[in-house]
Amino acid sequence: MISLQLDMVQYDCPYIDTTVENDVSFYATQWDFHRDDERLETRIVVRGADDESLDNGLSMLSDHERTRDVDLLERDGEMALLHSRIEQTDAMRVIREHGGYITGPFDISEGSEIWHVGFDRGDVADAALSELGRNNEYTVESRESLHLEDYYELMGNVSAATSMLAGLRVLSETERDTLRSAVSGGYFETPRDATLSTLADEFDISKMAVSQNLRRGQRKLLGNVVDAMDELNLDRTSGE
Repeated sequence: MISLQLDMVQYDCPYIDTTVENDVSFYATQWDFHRDDERLETRIVVRGADDESLDNGLSMLSDHERTRDVDLLERDGEMALLHSRIEQTDAMRVIREHGGYITGPFDISEGSEIWHVGFDRGDVADAALSELGRNNEYTVESRESLHLEDYYELMGNVSAATSMLAGLRVLSETERDTLRSAVSGGYFETPRDATLSTLADEFDISKMAVSQNLRRGQRKLLGNVVDAMDELNLDRTSGE
């Protein structure tokens, strides 16, 4: 199996167009393709920077010429769950016609989306990438060749991976930015290169506020890490 992570820019995707014009992001884990009318159907989460951004994003998505219909299933402030149906994009057609399959969630923001795609053979993956470049732009962020044992381990721990992803999604933008700066700046190293003071200066807030953002972010992440540890088949993967 060839596993690819692609940073994709499609020019015929309603979700991407919506994120270009509005401060919203989309997250989805699956697509259902209907061959009879070449329609893609998904349950997708959308988050706006605020309520107004979400309102504008939902309106644009619904009115897009390539959107069939959108049902609002649930909304909580600046986040909503949608049941949406769009016309098949060129990129998804290419993936399907080359026998590709989705191996991870879609993350769509600021005019591009992260795809996780698998192919059974390297030459097929290369052919798909070549055709993708005709009508789309993309960057291969990572490419891995998974052997049977690796693939078995991956499939056996999908639930644990889902728990980890859930932990990332519940982080607020502020918590993500604070943790990212703390890690890259060396806050968790010994000795520390970054401190609460330097982080407070970077975000122009008090040291107490930085500390609270760090603690909240760590608490959310560690809670899901522990859940994932409980779900991992460690006996099988460690060979014990």
